[in-house]
Amino acid sequence: MEENNLIGHLSELRNRLIKALIFCLVLLVFMFPFADDIYVLFSKPLIESLPESSDLIAIGVGSPFIVPIKLILSISILISIPYIIYQIWSFAKPGLLDGEKKLMLPFAISSFILFYLGAIFAFYIVVPILINFFINTAPESVKIMTDISQFFNFAIKIIIGFGIAFQVPIFTIISVRLGIFTKKTLRKSRPYFIILFFIIGMFLTPPDILSQIFLALPMWMLFELGIIISKDKD
Repeated sequence: MEENNLIGHLSELRNRLIKALIFCLVLLVFMFPFADDIYVLFSKPLIESLPESSDLIAIGVGSPFIVPIKLILSISILISIPYIIYQIWSFAKPGLLDGEKKLMLPFAISSFILFYLGAIFAFYIVVPILINFFINTAPESVKIMTDISQFFNFAIKIIIGFGIAFQVPIFTIISVRLGIFTKKTLRKSRPYFIILFFIIGMFLTPPDILSQIFLALPMWMLFELGIIISKDKD
């Protein structure tokens, strides 16, 4: 009986994952004809920052084709996040208590909203600032010619990193709500968390100290916001 239940749960999980995958593939197919236009829009911050004598180039033979495809695939996954969360929620919902359902649904919604806010903040503010800084600090004898593949990897890593970083208030509030930490404990442990944020920034951003600082500081501020909003477990 238990084995049949386990097989049934695994079958349902597989079906929901397949639905999420199909949803992502449909978005990918829909955006495929516009891949080049989407990449032009995505690379606009870099193009606007380049000196007049510089160009955006492709070092790899297949880069002009592969990079736009990788971009629309990444965008498809990012757009699919609410649907993926919905499928996970639908799978887990029958096994949750009423109190857990009331607690988890708002946090799930808040989670992907914060993820998108972090991604938008990174794309419109952080990426342009970093690009301008790196280009404007280059020696005059250096001609800036950025490879499209390197730019894509640089930008996507920062965007995803900020999307993840903006989850800090959610984890802070949940940890306090579940009694894992108290607000007092979090405040006393602040120096350790700040160090942790810089370590996380080192892994989630390109290997330069400026990107790490740009990620660690918002994480710290969001951590403080999470402490203010959170409520100790009764």
